[in-house]
Amino acid sequence: MSDTTARPDLLSWTCPAPVRDRPRVVMGHGGGGAMSAELIEQVVLPGLGGPVQAALTDSAVVELGGARLAFSTDSFVVRPLFFPGGSIGDLAVNGTVNDLAMSGARAAFLSCGLILEEGVELDTVSRVAEALGAAARAAGVRVVTGDTKVVEAGHGDGVYINTSGIGLVPAGVDLRPERVTPGDVVVVSGAIGVHGVAIMSERENLRFEVGIESDCAALGGLVDAMLSVTSDLRVLRDPTRGGLAASLNEIAAASGCGVVVQERAVPVPPPVAGACAMLGLDPMYVANEGKLVAFVPREHADAVLAAMKAHPLGSEAAIIGEAVTDHPGMVVARTGLGGTRVVDMPMGEQLPRIC
Repeated sequence: MSDTTARPDLLSWTCPAPVRDRPRVVMGHGGGGAMSAELIEQVVLPGLGGPVQAALTDSAVVELGGARLAFSTDSFVVRPLFFPGGSIGDLAVNGTVNDLAMSGARAAFLSCGLILEEGVELDTVSRVAEALGAAARAAGVRVVTGDTKVVEAGHGDGVYINTSGIGLVPAGVDLRPERVTPGDVVVVSGAIGVHGVAIMSERENLRFEVGIESDCAALGGLVDAMLSVTSDLRVLRDPTRGGLAASLNEIAAASGCGVVVQERAVPVPPPVAGACAMLGLDPMYVANEGKLVAFVPREHADAVLAAMKAHPLGSEAAIIGEAVTDHPGMVVARTGLGGTRVVDMPMGEQLPRIC
């Protein structure tokens, strides 16, 4: 008896088709995984006429008037607009500030574009604006320009936000995945999976014994603390869409190194682990909004980890793995039972509309 005869459900399994075989955009194209990369590489970049610097990264470092500037833009379509631990206004500021911070830059200025759906309550817009302003002040960044558009009822989802930001990159800072070398240590700044589970619990009206709140936060101060130890950090990423797994796979692919993660060393809070088990999710693939993953030269790892733990946003920082020469471009996790499993790049998105 064949496997497919014994397991009829296997007959329905299909390999995802290349993006050009899909006539329309699907939700997975916005998930930050392989489908997102295919959309950009096969559709967007050819339309732009060729390679675009940092087209597949969260921010670009450019030179202007003798200064090195980090420049980033991001759009936020989270549902619901308000969730435990934050709102779309917090995300709009912190998400762009963090993208700049992953280039080593401290954000200086933001723009803000609001797309409002006809019929949304003005009180809702006011709450979003207040949250956005408070987050900007907390991050030490100024919103200096913006735009507002309104679309017809039924053609939006209340409020969408686009923010762009610029910041200065200090001399001597060069954060790129291509700089990762075998032996570098992988450090994560704290517990993973919190934001995605907080969004899902609110969206689906799930209640857990221990409340789960988003980790949404601006990471500029934590990055400053790390760079004060050494400017020779290899690369930083904030593992948002696609979670820690997507960020590690992107770094492995760009560096040509393999990555080994010790599964038990990855900090996953018990409520998140329980929620993921109930929902059939892997915490490694669940989005974060206030965490970073860093590749650090081994000789600096202990000092960088200590600096992270001394900062409020890095108190739960942990070393979780290393870059290796084996299996180049691939991420594997060593399980608690002594085996290994491949941690693939996500194809689409486990939890859509989480940022």
